[in-house]
Amino acid sequence: MKRRQLIVLVAAVAVATLLPAAVARAGDVIAPGPDANEDIQEALILAEAGAVVELGEGTFELALPLSLARDGVTVRGQGIGKTVLSFAKQETGSEGFLVTGSGCTLEAFTVADTKGDGIKVKGANGITLRQVRAEWTAGPKTENGGYGLYPVECKNVLVDGCSARGASDAGIYVGQSENVIIRGCRVEENVAGIEVENSNHVDVHGNTATKNTGGILVFDLPDLPRQGGGHVRVFDNDVKDNDTPNFAAKGNIVALVPRGTGLLIMANRNVEVFENRIGGHPTTNVLISSYLTTGREIKDPKYYPFPEGIHIHDNEYGACGSEPDGELGKIVAGIAGLPLPSIVWDGVVNPEVAVEGALPHDRRLVITEKVEDPGKFFINLDLLTAMRDPKAAKPSRDLAPHEGEREPLTPAKVPGAE
Repeated sequence: MKRRQLIVLVAAVAVATLLPAAVARAGDVIAPGPDANEDIQEALILAEAGAVVELGEGTFELALPLSLARDGVTVRGQGIGKTVLSFAKQETGSEGFLVTGSGCTLEAFTVADTKGDGIKVKGANGITLRQVRAEWTAGPKTENGGYGLYPVECKNVLVDGCSARGASDAGIYVGQSENVIIRGCRVEENVAGIEVENSNHVDVHGNTATKNTGGILVFDLPDLPRQGGGHVRVFDNDVKDNDTPNFAAKGNIVALVPRGTGLLIMANRNVEVFENRIGGHPTTNVLISSYLTTGREIKDPKYYPFPEGIHIHDNEYGACGSEPDGELGKIVAGIAGLPLPSIVWDGVVNPEVAVEGALPHDRRLVITEKVEDPGKFFINLDLLTAMRDPKAAKPSRDLAPHEGEREPLTPAKVPGAE
């Protein structure tokens, strides 16, 4: 750390112990300039609950990451594209902006070209990201940071009217969190547009996901402290033309997402998908999968790899399935033929729960859609059998076992999100 930066940091901490934050920075608007990095960080250190750190219009050239550990602070710019925190010359740090304080709001600015993640929020209770954008301006590249907007291990999260572009993992990601609303956002040219992972009571609605590798992902993964994600509602979204080649780093789980997947549900439970508009996907519009078909070894004894309690109804579907992606895509095409139907299920169920191959009603896949030809709309691949012995597989296009009704899930409730 440069000597001047160290002096500023020490001075800021000293002042914070002597003066109220409101006195220290009352009414200040921080402007771009050579000292902006230190000025913003100092303000974030001094801020008390209720304080607003206001950023002026223009581009802030930042070499060091920012961090906010105080509770109840608002960081406000002048608008997306008007206030830009550019980390194109970032020297250190694994993210651009790290928030660990609870009850904070970040709004009306852009974070661009971070070395790692754009905005990461960790362990907070009550966080609002409103009208903020995370992007990598050179477009899709493996070298880009993994996550654009990244709340993890949080409670009561609102992501409202935000956008993300160019993330090599997920544009908007919420992981190991509870009570989350992602609404009115736009995600494009990411590997995963929106990803909900190992989280509970989540609503994803009113968003646009386009030109990603996969539009919206709802996952449960092993080897994470929080297991048993579920109770996720995905509704009233435009999920269209997600066809960007997968540019995730090798070994990353999202590197397995087929190019041209609209919605992917893997190993999650109690997921309701309704009133979305989904189409224009080279692989398929909706893919439902067990973790077992990834071929990865499961060492986590607490992990449950099967998707259960999935309810899909009242959606609108466009064309899909003309160019399924990757080796798995070739296997699926060999089973289903082309084009692939709008809903593709790997057909993998827990044999300890299923009776004669069928799950109990509360655990099974329920599809209630008005379609003219169910045989062209849906397929159960019996994929594990097909991968072991293609001749022994018994794929089925029969939608009838999956028709029916299920009680709708209750909405996610986040204080202040009404």
